[in-house]
Amino acid sequence: MNIALAIVQFLVNEILSVPAFLIGIITAVGLAAMRKSVGQIAGAAIKATLGFLLIGAGAGLVVNSLGPLGKMIEGALGAQGVVPTNEAIAGIAQQQFGSQVAWIMLAGFLISLVLARITPLHYVFLTGHHMLFMATLITIVMASTSMPTSIVIGLGSLLLGVLMVSLPALAHPFTRKITGGEDIAIGHFGTSAYIAAAATGRLVDPHGKSQSTENIKVPEGLRFLRDSMVATALSMVLMYVVVAIIFLARRGEKAAFQTFSKPATGTGNYIMASVTQGLEFGIAVAVILFGVRIILGELIPAFQGIASKVVPGAIPALDCPIVFPYAQNAVLIGFISSFIGGLVGLTILATVLGPAWGLALILPGLVPHFFTGGAAGVYGNATGGRRGAVAGAFVNGLLVTFLPAFLLKVLGPFSSANTTFGDADFGWFGILIGYGARTGTFSGSIILALIGATILSSAILVQRRAGGWDPAPARGSSSDGVTAVVTAEEVSDDPDEATRTATASTISHRRIAPPVGAPTPPSRDELGL
Repeated sequence: MNIALAIVQFLVNEILSVPAFLIGIITAVGLAAMRKSVGQIAGAAIKATLGFLLIGAGAGLVVNSLGPLGKMIEGALGAQGVVPTNEAIAGIAQQQFGSQVAWIMLAGFLISLVLARITPLHYVFLTGHHMLFMATLITIVMASTSMPTSIVIGLGSLLLGVLMVSLPALAHPFTRKITGGEDIAIGHFGTSAYIAAAATGRLVDPHGKSQSTENIKVPEGLRFLRDSMVATALSMVLMYVVVAIIFLARRGEKAAFQTFSKPATGTGNYIMASVTQGLEFGIAVAVILFGVRIILGELIPAFQGIASKVVPGAIPALDCPIVFPYAQNAVLIGFISSFIGGLVGLTILATVLGPAWGLALILPGLVPHFFTGGAAGVYGNATGGRRGAVAGAFVNGLLVTFLPAFLLKVLGPFSSANTTFGDADFGWFGILIGYGARTGTFSGSIILALIGATILSSAILVQRRAGGWDPAPARGSSSDGVTAVVTAEEVSDDPDEATRTATASTISHRRIAPPVGAPTPPSRDELGL
């Protein structure tokens, strides 16, 4: 038993929870199913792995760049509270529930593959670290109510598998609006916030009058700002310098000069260190976008093999930066707007909700606001242009502030860990199963099973009924769309797959055109189809 557990923990902790390795394996499996040569398989798998490592490297640069800025903002505001950090709470929980988390993650992934095979939800969730985080949340919430370990693992695995195929399906009409096709889906547990952002975008711009963030006009002398890396870097430099000056004025030179890893030697050095950090942020975003383009170029062809052999019609569900290249200006706008939403949410918690319900203060972390806020900006832009990007990301900022505050109530002994889960899906799902599990082992198990069944059936309904739905028909682009009529019999012998493919193939609505340099899927000729 100990050997089996050690093997499972190795698979979970060293392979499945590392997105780069998981993506490399999936790429190799897909190309092997297409009977590619060993050299082609190895080359593509390594390149796909390197692509995700690039994304990870970019994310690390983002964290390093935003760290000092977060300290300065906290010092400038004078606020103390909880900073939601998925990695921190997962690491703390591993010490007590490591084996249960490992079993739930592995079994949940296998269940998701089975569901992708037998239901219309043909999505394969490939964001390994988010699988780990959700498995940890489910374990904490269920185990904290003294449920038996067998029920925690069995029911928890089923719930994780359901989420991994359902959430990409619920968001897919909006994701399709962004990408213009069926090649990729969103596989990130901030999905509910992205759906809310897209719905908000449609609400604030129902007639499609607001221009896309990618069509921002600038004077001839400022044409260089159309380069997203330059615009992002300059925006962050401006933010960094303003916050640095406020922090210096409020806390004095002694505290301000210690903000950076290498203490500043004077005011001028302090300001220039802030400028450097802002420029490094621009580099970080560029690295992430480059990694996304590499991974798409290798993963999409591989999924043709998986679609035909393992999960018919499989669509890879990937981490939120996968949508960044489609609206790069919206990413920066969304980040800023989401952070402002977090500050507004913090104010509401401090003045209204905290005193009334005893909720903790949730401080806005720059890293989660960059990734989830940036993605929310892209979704909001797809349905509402600039207005949608701003309003949708602002809603995301509120959600990732309020939901973690309520989630702390159901985390049992971990509620005092001074950190919590940050993304929207962890919040609403953890709250639901937390209060459901508190009703008792038997009744709680029934309630949790009903929650899972409701989520799964809702996703299947959306998949069947909204296959050709355009969430923002008033929004146009330079493209008039593509119409192709394919009968169900010509597509597949599987009725569900045939229906899904035929529906997708007859879509004829205008989509948001991706900017120059955005990833594009290979043609059927390139795939040998």
